[in-house]
Amino acid sequence: MSEAVVAKRYADALFQLGSEKAVLEQFVEELQVVKEVFQTNANLYTFLKHPRVNNAKKKQFLEEVFQGLQTDVVNTLKLLVERHRVEITPSIIDHFLQLVNDAKGIAEATVYSVRELSDSERQELEISFAKRFNKRKIQLTNIVDPSIIGGIKIRMGNSIYDGSVSGKLKRIERNIVTANK
Repeated sequence: MSEAVVAKRYADALFQLGSEKAVLEQFVEELQVVKEVFQTNANLYTFLKHPRVNNAKKKQFLEEVFQGLQTDVVNTLKLLVERHRVEITPSIIDHFLQLVNDAKGIAEATVYSVRELSDSERQELEISFAKRFNKRKIQLTNIVDPSIIGGIKIRMGNSIYDGSVSGKLKRIERNIVTANK
């Protein structure tokens, strides 16, 4: 079974558990902390995957490191260690956050612009795209990319809305090349 499918199943289980216990928001905050810890500490994977360290020590280590988090979150990490799937932890968290955002009617998008967008520009884009996609809210991440020359490019999931000057120039170039054939 592919890792993406497995990660989605764990995320679904965590989402159901959080919904039943009405602690989804707390799960979101804690799982973001867990994801950051896993992404910033490469040695953590090495330790948790090491064959000479027994699972009891790994679980004890997780309990100490993530002390104060929900027991369901820590137990999920222990289960991943036990089943030798600790490397899919960030993927599980991403799937979980996507499920929570879908349930709330929130979508995430990335905006590429030549300069940092002002708060008012960002807010206008969020409102405009929220209406277009029938979402309650859009969370925009702004990435400065001078290569687009001007305008903006928005990526939301698998869709890209390209209103950049470089995108328009590429489309014109493609039209000229196909017209000359």
